[in-house]
Amino acid sequence: MKKVIFSLMVVCACTAFSCTKSNDKDNLVFSNMVIQDLTDVKESGLYSLRVNVGHNSSDCKGACIQIKGTPTHVDCQGFGHCCQLLTSVSLAQMGTAITATTTDTFDLTSEDFFLMPDRSLDYVDEKGSHIFLNIPEQVVYRDTATLQFTFTGLFFTNTPAYSND
Repeated sequence: MKKVIFSLMVVCACTAFSCTKSNDKDNLVFSNMVIQDLTDVKESGLYSLRVNVGHNSSDCKGACIQIKGTPTHVDCQGFGHCCQLLTSVSLAQMGTAITATTTDTFDLTSEDFFLMPDRSLDYVDEKGSHIFLNIPEQVVYRDTATLQFTFTGLFFTNTPAYSND
């Protein structure tokens, strides 16, 4: 029963907060942040990331990414704050390396790549302290078997490492 309720919560949240464009960054509904552990089981490693990304094509000048040799703008990807995304991830740590792998196939995009701008996401730890999960700028590609994205090079700090512009 808990799994059914959890699944419904995730579907509702993803539907409500998936990519919505805004022409005015003052209209943003939420800030960049990490929502801890949707299942209330701390060992699960499941988190939701709220991230503002993307820019207008006029700001991109059509050169955001090369697709088949052609400079192309892709909505709701890269620098800026035009789109508000919510995605669930599984965090993992091997030594000092922290990664985040999406748990839903199309939360971020239906494309086979995602242009992740550098972002510092506000996070409240188990002691109630604000810390930041920092994700460096990167282009991530779908895993051909799982169809998920994996972000690498993540790190925690006491203050934001990036300005989130």
